[in-house]
Amino acid sequence: MQVTETLSEGLKREFKISVPAADLDAKAGARLVDMKDKVRLNGFRPGKVPVSHLKKVYGRSVMAETIDDTIRDTNSQIFTERGFRLATEPKITMPTEKAEVEQLLNGQSDLTYTVSIEVVPAIQLADFKSFAVEKPVADVADADIDEAIQRIADQNRNYAAKAEGAKAEAGDRVTVNFKGTIDGVPFEGGTGENIQVAIGSNTFIPGFEDQLIGIAAGETRTVKASFPKNYASATLAGKAAEFETNAVSVEAPQTTAIDDEFAKSLGLESLDKLKDAARARLASEFAGATRQRVKRALLDRLDESHKFEAPPSLIDEEFNLMWGSIKAEMDSSGKTFADENTTEDAAKQEYRAIADRRVRLGLVLSEIGERNKISVTEDEVGRAVIERARSMPGREKEVWDYYRSNAQALAQLRAPIYEDKVVDFILELASVTEKKVSKEELFKDDDEKSAA
Repeated sequence: MQVTETLSEGLKREFKISVPAADLDAKAGARLVDMKDKVRLNGFRPGKVPVSHLKKVYGRSVMAETIDDTIRDTNSQIFTERGFRLATEPKITMPTEKAEVEQLLNGQSDLTYTVSIEVVPAIQLADFKSFAVEKPVADVADADIDEAIQRIADQNRNYAAKAEGAKAEAGDRVTVNFKGTIDGVPFEGGTGENIQVAIGSNTFIPGFEDQLIGIAAGETRTVKASFPKNYASATLAGKAAEFETNAVSVEAPQTTAIDDEFAKSLGLESLDKLKDAARARLASEFAGATRQRVKRALLDRLDESHKFEAPPSLIDEEFNLMWGSIKAEMDSSGKTFADENTTEDAAKQEYRAIADRRVRLGLVLSEIGERNKISVTEDEVGRAVIERARSMPGREKEVWDYYRSNAQALAQLRAPIYEDKVVDFILELASVTEKKVSKEELFKDDDEKSAA
């Protein structure tokens, strides 16, 4: 076997490999001998089929299998000897001319092919003990609990009918019957009876609720509203519609007394128990926000400490996934790059930089995990599947079956678990200092990120 390196440029490598026909013939011959005691052919007793006859019957298919195995084994040997970690699957170029292929399958010519690869660079890990990470921590205040319980009360408020002739105001609930049309033609799903609309809840298409302000029970009016461009139904998305709307009743929200009786209506023993439950839920939310802030800070530190050339093909793959999602979202919403105060070229440059960061961080986290024997157990993945199933009541078996039969979906669950375990490993070595912050400061970054 002869191996010649024909390209060494950045992270790209290319090799030309030649395997003598005699070597292929010997391997194929060994396969045929092994087949002798296994195949059953008419006219021959078991184990008595001549190898020469087997070669006539199976020679080409056996040679094809031999070539595949030889390429796989040879590539593996080349990569292992040189210490290569592959960024992507090898690209193999074989002879394509019919005459060449025939000679090769008939054992009359050497196997000559090229293999092109892109490798992962050697990564020099930073000293994680030198990392200093600030951990923002916010206490749950009584005012936060009162605010949370008030939201629960608002969501569970009762309504009472307004006086005869009273007109609907913002915050009121109007029960309506409506018939919708587009260009004068009724459409599927455009009719509703005794539908309750809370004005200001933004649960209906934009503009519908606002046009109910001032309506009285028994009154009929035409409401004009357009479906959003990203509406779930493609046949309705972006369409302007008219709804002949009749108000059946108009109700005003009632003040909910926040007391023990209110707590009992929610299935809790007392108001104190409701406050305890609210405090526990808020504490969990605050802890989650703290975790995200610490993790983000740590990933920023890892990014700063590990600057190297990432495999271009991995960057391209990550960028294409992001860019496809961005374009689809913009198309569905009808937005342009000008609406975002940027250009397509500038946006591409920004997202390519993000793709580069993601790829490098992924490689760094993987390197840390491998060197420190960090792994995700089947029990941990199983618990993640159970949690996902619990989040979809009534569809638990469907979710469970989906993950059990979908290796890629399981990998998507495994990846964040692995990342979190690596992050925890680094945090154990780093210097982590707590800093008391307000609730507003704790959630500030998340708010800004969602607004960006």
